Amino acid sequence: MWLRIKRVLSNKTVMLRIAFTLFILLIVRILSHITVPLFDTGSIVAFMEASGSFVAILNNFSGQALERFSIMALGISPYITASIAVQMLQMVIPQFKEWSEQGETGKQKLNKITRYAALAMAFIQGFALIIGISVNGSVIIPSIEASVVEQFRYVFYIYMALVMMGGTALAIWLGDLITKKGVGNGVSLLIVAGIVTSLPAMWTTLWTKYIVGGPSGWDVVFFILIILLYFAILFGVVYIQIATRKIPVQYANRQGKSDSNIPMKINSASVIPVIFAQTILSIPLSIIGFSGASNNLTAWIENIFSSQKPIGFILFVILIVIFSFFYSFLTINPEKIANNLSKSNAYIPGVRPGEDTKDFVAKLLFKITVIGTVYLVVLAVMPIITAIVFGFQGTEAQAITLGGTSLLIIVGVAIETTQQVETDASQAEYTGIFK
Repeated sequence: MWLRIKRVLSNKTVMLRIAFTLFILLIVRILSHITVPLFDTGSIVAFMEASGSFVAILNNFSGQALERFSIMALGISPYITASIAVQMLQMVIPQFKEWSEQGETGKQKLNKITRYAALAMAFIQGFALIIGISVNGSVIIPSIEASVVEQFRYVFYIYMALVMMGGTALAIWLGDLITKKGVGNGVSLLIVAGIVTSLPAMWTTLWTKYIVGGPSGWDVVFFILIILLYFAILFGVVYIQIATRKIPVQYANRQGKSDSNIPMKINSASVIPVIFAQTILSIPLSIIGFSGASNNLTAWIENIFSSQKPIGFILFVILIVIFSFFYSFLTINPEKIANNLSKSNAYIPGVRPGEDTKDFVAKLLFKITVIGTVYLVVLAVMPIITAIVFGFQGTEAQAITLGGTSLLIIVGVAIETTQQVETDASQAEYTGIFK
């Protein structure tokens, strides 16, 4: 390990890439403190307390930029949603599927559509968010509110939504800079940078709850237990994220033993199923928060869609299972793997090429996905269970998250980025031999 760290630190090119990435992330953090012009930030606090968990998810992904209602309030989230939507549309739109098979040219076309879709989603989300907040009163700063004519109020709202859309466009551009000139994984790193900023609030909340104010013996025990549990979950997530099932591959035109294989991740769907499930359940809750209504219907909707309630909890688990299998077989196509092996004159030992290979890969992927799905379900429901066990409520439950989507994203991106940095350092080292 120390040799790998030394290799990275001694490589000037890689260190410049790391420094550039940190500089871009610093710019993002500064931008996240610039409030949307004309917006009254006092109105966002009450809205977030009354809204569903979907808004809390957006706030965590944006690095608390949403609670400040900054120009980066939506961050990179619309781009992620658009990317997933375009990827899924490749199954139903023949033109998209054709572009996905055209190599770099087709990839550029899909990226262009994804960006336009992301900007459209950013404007819609921003405008809907402003309208939802305005249900409880005006969102325009008091000094200007008095001079605003009622019929022109929506002009100001559209202007604010356009500013938020511009913030998303800026986030996409900065993410591209990290991908091209930094350490890579630009979009993912922007998300992680936002999530990491919420970790100090977690430790501060824990310290205040159990230590400040003269702790009892049990308070100290619970504090230590929660810390140990957090790191145990962290190590477990790291282990599962790097775990792979390798399918050995032999080539007909090669003699002797071959070390070629097809690696399949245990958690091939990554965090996407959890995000989908949370989003679907949170949209009705957010609509209730937007409306500001309180009646039997809203109570019924909360019982059905809140993951804190029994029915919502079961529905949450079911959605994770469905999306996990769906997305795993979407990203890993057994038929495509079988065809590629046939074209490469390769085969899996003990398995006939063609249809048998396809069935073998499909069955293996199903078994792996079962393990990955159980892992995702346990990780996703752990914050809910631990909040009930340790009695976290309100802001405590939002700040203290043991497991969950955030930890999975941080670990996954950290592993990918570390591997990318090591690869860049090794390539530069081997290139230098021939100079």
